[in-house]
Amino acid sequence: MPVSLCGTWDMVSNVNLEGYMIALGISLCTRKIALKLKHRKVIDQVGDRYVAKTLSTFRNYTFSFRVNEEFEEFTKGLDDRHCK
Repeated sequence: MPVSLCGTWDMVSNVNLEGYMIALGISLCTRKIALKLKHRKVIDQVGDRYVAKTLSTFRNYTFSFRVNEEFEEFTKGLDDRHCK
């Protein structure tokens, strides 16, 4: 990931986010809450790792990774998926 992607990013709009969440199997209640939130994404580089934070008034979520290195992620409290 190029360093130029580091910074703070605010969600301005979303297109078909609900359709995407339906495809992931996210519950109706969680979808309705997520659609009302304005997320902020903060991406930082710490040494050779990148730290990505998703911030909202409802819940914050953080994960980190190294470029070209596979990692596992559990999206606990978001959509509860195990990703690789």
